[in-house]
Amino acid sequence: MLWACVLLPQLALDAVLRRLPDPDTPLALVAGPAQLRTLQAVNASAVEAGLRPGMRLTAAHALLPEVALVEHDPAAEARWQRFLAAWAYRYSSLVSVQWPGCIVLEVRASFRLLGPWPRIEARLREDLVALGFTHRIALAPTPRAAHVFAGLRDSLAVPNPAAMAETLDRVPVRRARLDGDAGERLRRMGIRDLRQLRALPRDAVRRRFGLPVLDHLDRLYGQADDALAYYAPPDHFDARVELGYEVENHTALLFPLRRLVGDLCTYLSVRDGGVQRFVLRLEHEGGHTDVPVGLLAAEREPAMLFELTRNRLERVQLDKPVVAVRLLARELPPFVPASRDLFDARQQQQLPWPQLRERLRARLGDDAVHRVAPAGDPRPERAWRRMQGESERITQAPVRPPRPMWLLPRPIPLRDFHPRIVSGPERLESGWWDGDDVRRDYYVLETSSGQRAWAFAPPGEQGGWMLHGWFA
Repeated sequence: MLWACVLLPQLALDAVLRRLPDPDTPLALVAGPAQLRTLQAVNASAVEAGLRPGMRLTAAHALLPEVALVEHDPAAEARWQRFLAAWAYRYSSLVSVQWPGCIVLEVRASFRLLGPWPRIEARLREDLVALGFTHRIALAPTPRAAHVFAGLRDSLAVPNPAAMAETLDRVPVRRARLDGDAGERLRRMGIRDLRQLRALPRDAVRRRFGLPVLDHLDRLYGQADDALAYYAPPDHFDARVELGYEVENHTALLFPLRRLVGDLCTYLSVRDGGVQRFVLRLEHEGGHTDVPVGLLAAEREPAMLFELTRNRLERVQLDKPVVAVRLLARELPPFVPASRDLFDARQQQQLPWPQLRERLRARLGDDAVHRVAPAGDPRPERAWRRMQGESERITQAPVRPPRPMWLLPRPIPLRDFHPRIVSGPERLESGWWDGDDVRRDYYVLETSSGQRAWAFAPPGEQGGWMLHGWFA
């Protein structure tokens, strides 16, 4: 087996920066009691101003009074680690979040499908950059060795077990991720690297440092199995962005909305599924406002879902300032991509029908776009019915004489004194059971201007024409 470790050195900070329109603004994560507030992490612009992790908040304000502060949330950091584990699930079925701040995944089984390690590594980095997370990646035959290598040097790949052992022997004990403060204690005793540690009697190491150090060494070098706790993706999506300020217009919500929709589509690609219904929840003081988004078929295209959600959002009246945005998707049906021709002649600026249909529904309303199915009633006003969704199959229409494509909402007098009869009559007698009895003789007429009309007259008569539709 070959294990890749994706180390996330500033996971909590990246989780905050990726939701900000301007991540270059000086920002710091703070934690601790009110009297001893300290900086947990700072972004690059804050580092340039002299701020450092571990600095007291009072000292940071003295150096940079305008620095933005965000409360460090360990629970949120764990949630983002699980989100990235779900993302990594698309590359491997064996993914673990056993150690904080990193993800390990088995990649050898994916070589046949995704290609050799350099290609997989490039795809991992491309996705992480798009998601907005700083990272370091390493490869080794054991997950613990990959974890150690990722902390030593980015892009370090040692796929051979013998070469791995030789490389591990040169690792300083302080950077070998030993249990507790064992690494620092060993360094003070004059033990510089893992080669020297392994040369010590095991009984002496066990008495001085405990059994976990020996277990770690055995699993690090592959001399004992490392029973990892593997990640299983959840069956729903729930993500929330706290804005940190009050928003009173739709425009300021578009950036966090784009992030949330992008994260949803990343999760859907992991499950190889789509989404048909979800809820955008706008949280404000004293409650929340739900913006439901429903589609006729499952989709997972980020640009399309963002456009549809934005159109729904713009139709909502913001009565109170929004302080947080949450996206919930619990119905995740299988996704079947639309079939495309091998030589697709469709122009790039044109939208495929499913995307155009959903965009029209988002702009005009759910009832504005629908399918039309034939009905068994011969009366023209009731010969068809509306259908919502894509699940129900449309049956074949009964065999009837030609019908116009343009049917008027209600019949009106035909303002032509000398129309020519092209065909007819077709007598319709129906509706006696529902109180809307109809007895008409329909004709196809040609007007004096050359138009073809569908009109009717009382049974047995050829005059007093009532226009009911136009033929193309």
